[in-house]
Amino acid sequence: MKIEIVTKNYHVNNELREVLDKKIAKLDKYFDDQAKCKVYLKKEKKDSKMELSLDYLGQAVRAEAKAENFYDAIDKILPKVERQIYKHRSKLEAKLKKTAFKGDLVYEEPVETEEFKLVKTKRFDVYPMTVDEAIVEFELSGYGFFVFLDADSNTVKVLYLRDDGNIGLIDPVVR
Repeated sequence: MKIEIVTKNYHVNNELREVLDKKIAKLDKYFDDQAKCKVYLKKEKKDSKMELSLDYLGQAVRAEAKAENFYDAIDKILPKVERQIYKHRSKLEAKLKKTAFKGDLVYEEPVETEEFKLVKTKRFDVYPMTVDEAIVEFELSGYGFFVFLDADSNTVKVLYLRDDGNIGLIDPVVR
């Protein structure tokens, strides 16, 4: 598995890099060499925030965790990733290693999780507008997200409220 570490306002020392590589490498039980893992590390005041994204043959698994330090964060995030792999086992199994689900879990005992259910559908009229116009509409809407048609690219985009209080933009890419 190829592991990429991306940081924001933090320098990764060799010890942390080795720990991340060693612990993430245990997920090789599920994936072959084509898997890509991207680890985002960010210091937030007293907390250390870690996001881990795995991409394997077009399937993505993502989790995030906050802790006092990145060593504790990796210990929190890897069981989350493994639970997601098991939860979506039927969807992923054809792409994972044939021996992926034989034997014990790498990080913890299986936990029964509820399946998400679609309980509500909302419809939105989308109008062509610039990103700046969409931000104004988003702020007025009171929702945590805003769907709009970008006037410049003629594509649907989504603004969302980030945990840090800023606004993020989702710009989908059709493959």
